[in-house]
Amino acid sequence: MTDDTLDINEKELTALISLLDDEDREVTGHVEEKLLSLGTSVIPFLEKEWMKNSLIPYVRVKIEDIIHELQYELLKERFVEWKEDGAEDLLEGMMLVANYQYPDLNMGYLTRKLEQFYYEAWKEFNGEYTPIQEVKILNDIMYNRLKFRPNAKNFHSPANGMINQVMDSKKGNPLSLCVIYLMLAKKLKLPIFGVNLPNLFIVTYKTESTQFYINVFNNGIIFTTDDIDNYIEQLHLSKLDIYYQPCTNIDIVSRALRNLVASFDKLGEYKKSDDIKILLQVLED
Repeated sequence: MTDDTLDINEKELTALISLLDDEDREVTGHVEEKLLSLGTSVIPFLEKEWMKNSLIPYVRVKIEDIIHELQYELLKERFVEWKEDGAEDLLEGMMLVANYQYPDLNMGYLTRKLEQFYYEAWKEFNGEYTPIQEVKILNDIMYNRLKFRPNAKNFHSPANGMINQVMDSKKGNPLSLCVIYLMLAKKLKLPIFGVNLPNLFIVTYKTESTQFYINVFNNGIIFTTDDIDNYIEQLHLSKLDIYYQPCTNIDIVSRALRNLVASFDKLGEYKKSDDIKILLQVLED
């Protein structure tokens, strides 16, 4: 689906698209199949045709559907590439999640936003601090300087899981706020990592000699292993290592996708939910 060359010229493409309003469904079906077979390189031409005011409304909708399907196929391939390359860049992984809704979103935009946040943070780290002091400074930057907040009012909104939306609105769910926190911590060279707790994503400050936990969704409150023990006991679960130790970027992005499935299900957008489930399967296979 990612042909580098287009075996049809623009004039032929325009003629092909004109057949999308044919009354014969067999004809329109063959046209759609042909356009999809051309691969993602045809997307700019389809977008150009879509912009034409002369198009019949339902033809524009068909073009939108074809573009979305081509972009979706490309997104699946990009998830595979990210995973096979080691899934080292968490920001890229979260961008791919958001690309489902925002296919034009790119790393340049997200990197610039993150650099703006980092600029507010690095100037405060100008001395020697204890781990607790480091976290308190980071918390002050996150919540007082940058004014990130939990989006409790619209907790299940898909926007809470879209990294671009969270960066712009400064509101998110536990996972997306933790992602911002983690990326800032990494740029500040702080040993802070994600932890996959049931029903709540948190982070841990972990070195050879020190480990404690931070609830980013609750203003960065600090707690201990005993608190994790109590939480697990309340849920009547076994004390597994994954509830205490750092998780991987794939774990984080997979959880972001599962959150989106739940969000779309609550909205009754089951086609989108099914699409995300396939992306999740691609990532976890």
